[in-house]
Formats: sequence, C-alpha cells, structure tokens
Amino acid sequence: MPQVAVMSPDGSVNKIDRDSNEALAALRQLTALMLKAALHDQFPGIRLGDAVADDSQFFVDSDKDDQQVSADELEALEVAIKGLAKNDTKVDFVKMSVEDAVKEVAADPFSKELIEEHAEDGQVAMYQLGNIKAVAVAPVMVYGNVVKNYRLLSVAGAYWKGMSSNPMLQRIYGTSFFKKEDLEADLQARQEAKERDHRVIGNQLDLFFVDPKVGAGLPYWLPKGATIRRVIERYIIDKEVGDDYEHVYTPVLMNLDAYKTSGHWDHYREDMFPPMDMGDGEMLELRPMNCPSHIQVFKHHIRSYRDLPLRIAELGMMHRYEKSGALSGLQRVREMTLNDGHTFVTLDQIQAEFSKILKLIMDVYKDFNINDYTFRLSYRDPKNTEKYFANDEMWEQAQRMLKGAMDDLGLDYYEAEGEAAFYGPKLDIQTKTALGNEETMSTIQLDFMLPEKFDLHYIGEDGQQHRPVMIHRGVVGTMERFMAYLTEIYKGAFPTWLAPQQVNIIPVSEDKHGEYADAVAKALKHLNIRAKVDHRNEKMGYKIRESQTQKTPYTLVVGDDELANQAVSVRKYGEKEQTSMSQADFTAMIQADIATYSREN
Repeated sequence: MPQVAVMSPDGSVNKIDRDSNEALAALRQLTALMLKAALHDQFPGIRLGDAVADDSQFFVDSDKDDQQVSADELEALEVAIKGLAKNDTKVDFVKMSVEDAVKEVAADPFSKELIEEHAEDGQVAMYQLGNIKAVAVAPVMVYGNVVKNYRLLSVAGAYWKGMSSNPMLQRIYGTSFFKKEDLEADLQARQEAKERDHRVIGNQLDLFFVDPKVGAGLPYWLPKGATIRRVIERYIIDKEVGDDYEHVYTPVLMNLDAYKTSGHWDHYREDMFPPMDMGDGEMLELRPMNCPSHIQVFKHHIRSYRDLPLRIAELGMMHRYEKSGALSGLQRVREMTLNDGHTFVTLDQIQAEFSKILKLIMDVYKDFNINDYTFRLSYRDPKNTEKYFANDEMWEQAQRMLKGAMDDLGLDYYEAEGEAAFYGPKLDIQTKTALGNEETMSTIQLDFMLPEKFDLHYIGEDGQQHRPVMIHRGVVGTMERFMAYLTEIYKGAFPTWLAPQQVNIIPVSEDKHGEYADAVAKALKHLNIRAKVDHRNEKMGYKIRESQTQKTPYTLVVGDDELANQAVSVRKYGEKEQTSMSQADFTAMIQADIATYSREN
C-alpha cells in the first residue's frame, strides 16, 4: 500500500498509508493551506482566519476591506492552487516567538488571535508554504504535488469563532481526494444532496423560511409547510390517542427550580436560555425538555396501581440555546416542537410497555414509508456501574426486560454496553437519511432517576407507596427535524396524503370551463381533499409544467369533453400520460391513495 509523508503540529514527519482517513484529512488540510496561500497572493491585505478540514471537506475563512471573495473567483483560485502543486511546493515547520509571529501578521487580527490562542511558553508552531505562515493546528501533507484532485465548492458567510457578536467572514468550502474517481463520485453525491436539501426545496415549494433579521433558528411555517405539519400532527395525535395516550398542553415556561430538581440546570445549562427574573424572586425558564412538565401532570393527582401504565403525550414546544453557527434550516433550530411522550409504569410492566411503544413506532414508520432503520440497545457498563443510578437489581431487571421484548418481537439489534444514560437503559432507532447518513429518529429511554428526584409514587395493591419507573419516548422526534427528513427523503414530492395541495385543476378555457373546474374542486374539498383551481391568465402548457414543478400529486385538466361527460383528464406527478375518467372514479382513486398512505397495494 503506498504511503505519504504527513507532518504533525509538533513538526515531526511520519509515513502513513495513503488510503487511511488520516491521510485524506491531511491532504485536505494541505489543500486548505494552499488556498490560504492563493488568497494571500491574489488579494494583498486579505485577513485570514481558520483553515479546517474534516471527514468530507475543508474550509478557509477570510475577510477583505472591499467586496468579499465571490463564487465567480473560485475558478481562478483553483488555478492558483494548481500552480502551487506543480511547483513542488513543500510545507516547512517553523517555531517562532509569539512576538515575531504577531509582527508578521500585524494587520490581520484573526491570524494574530490564532497565534495567541495556540502559543505555548511564548512560542508558536507554524507551517510555512510559499509566501505564508499559518498556525500548525492539525496534521498536514508535506509535499504539494499530491494535490491533484480537488474542487472549491462554494462561498458562504460565517461568524468568526461561530459567535454572532463577532465579525462576519467569508467562508470558502472545498474538498480534495487522492483519486479522480473519488472526487467525481463526491461531486455527484453533493449535487444529489443539493437537489434534496430541504432548505432549497423548502424555498422552491414555499414551505418555510428562516430570516436571521427577525430571529435566527426560528422558522416561519408558510401555508404549504404548515399544511404538511398539520397533517403530521393530526396523524400522530390520532395514533397516540388510539394507543391509550392522554394528550395534554403544558406551558413553555416553568419555574427554574423544577430544572434544578431534574438536573437539567446542572447538566444542560449551556443549552438553556437565560432565566427570566420576574422581579419578586420568581425565576422562569424557557423549557429545554418536556419531562418535568409531564411529571407535574402525574403528580397532580394521587395515583393508584390501577392507573398504570399512565401514558402522557404532547406536541410540546421547547427552546434550546444554539449558537448561530450551528443553526441549519429546520434541522438545527432554537425553537422546536417535540412529539413527546412519557409513560409511568411499575417495574413489572416495563417489558410489555416497551413492546407497545416499539410497535407504535414501527407502525408509524410503515405509514411514512420509512424502511431503512436499525436498533441500538444501550446498557450500562458492567465494569463501571458507579457512574450510573444506584440500583443494581432495577438495572438488571430492566435490561433483561428490554432484551426480552426485542427477542419476543424477533428483531435484530446491536447491544452497546456502556452507552446507556446514567439514569436508565435505552433503545435508539437509527434511520438513514436520503444521503445515506445515519441519525437517531426515535428513542425509548427508561428513567429510574427522575421519579426519585421528584418523589413520585403510586399506591400499590398493598396500600403502600411505591416508586414508578418513567419511560421517555419520542416517535418521530421534533416536527422541524422530521419535516426536514421527509422533505429530503421524498425530494419534495410528498405522497398524496401529506402533499399540501393534492389536486391542481386547470380549465382549458376560463370562460367555458372555469365554473366546472370550481365545481370539481368544491366536491373534492367537501371530502377534505386539498384541491385548487388555477384561474391565472396563463397558457395551459405553462400551468401544467408548473403543476409538475410544484410536485402536485394530481393535475386535472377539464375541457369540452370533460364538461360534457362530467369527467376529468388526470395526470399523475412524474408521468407524461393523461387518463380520462369520471369524477366518481377519480374521487375513489384519490381517496384510496390517501387512505393507504400512498402505499402500493
């Protein structure tokens, strides 16, 4: 296997396998360093910030007095990088005093800050390439001639150090590979990702928007997006109510003391918004999680063993203190609505309730056509039980029950020792995104700790007080993230039952057929089918093409023949052929489509 020379931030050089992830990261770090050199040479006086490589790409931050680097200038920068690579550029290691290093970048506050940040004992390690020196922060390939297959991808704005209080810099993204075919495959995957990006599709289909001027990370759901969300919410509530959940509404504000009792204030304070001082000693907090609220619902009445399992569910709004640089469309937001639920059970009821929740989750997945998922069952570390909630008997019994439930259902699963939360074992259901990435969609989490912290109890058959076990469960996560997931999975072509507009009706002639088109729409709306008539003064071909662009499941054209026969000409999304059928037959067809969640029989 061929090897390549890689320099570490301490100046040592080692040979590593070219096909390793470490070598690929070092290649991208070198390409980023070359981009810094190209920017330095082409734009005198430019200020250079971070140059970071990860497992998929690299980026370089910069700032100029005049107009920032534009996408149109990326090609010229690629040529400059090619010139550096052809000239057999080599990276050298330099150790400098902080004073000397700062002098070299006197006019660049960002480079100065990086130097001071990484200085040790008055010195700083630097990489030198061409006419620039940059702080050595990550391993880098030594010889520039390995940089052959690369591409500068895009430009974007990024706050310095990811903080909105800092200046906005220009971030240039790129990627680099050893093999040409790997680069081509990556670019193709990126194009697919761009076409599936829920932010792009959300804009094209007018589903939602986020405007940093009125609140970063706070999405506005437009009528079409709100329609899809409403369908999902009604669906999930009906499913849960049918599964014996009691749905509630609880406030988004809560006394800070509740989060101190729960432990959220101690463990998650950095993710919580600052408390609001009400002026009389009361401190209110925007809730980051719903569990303390549902605990209050449990505590509101004296509970008997006959009440258990007690299932409480809510589409609960929560707030997280996310940094501006971490926000992304609907996937990472500051305000979110969680499809949340908590069940309070006796210890003996854990296995049956766990199975019931899991069946609900899989049933929901089936309706949304989510088929690619795996199960991850997490236990405590048997060699380090001290860091978990102290009740060995409860842990052993609970883990045995969860495993038994999975086995009884005949499901394959991965057992992960040491990955349980400190308050109980859990099951994570991992789904694949449209681009093949793995993320946790659903969780079933046992909790022995919160019932103790909040002193929860029920009256047992023996007339004595007993401590319940709490089960946290999320079926589809937050509405925001689930919407992003579905948008990318469906590529914006939502199945009929979810589509914001299910039928688009186009009259051939507004004067002759507009009234009939309205009658068809009225009849469909009466059956709760989302139909609209396109009355715009545009050519019919344009209207049909736009209906396809908007990914409407059914486009109906009505003209003389349709009016005479009380029929419609039907064109399904993605198909070129039109089929004539009676209104009754079309109504029966679309009703069946909706009733079966657009699944093929």
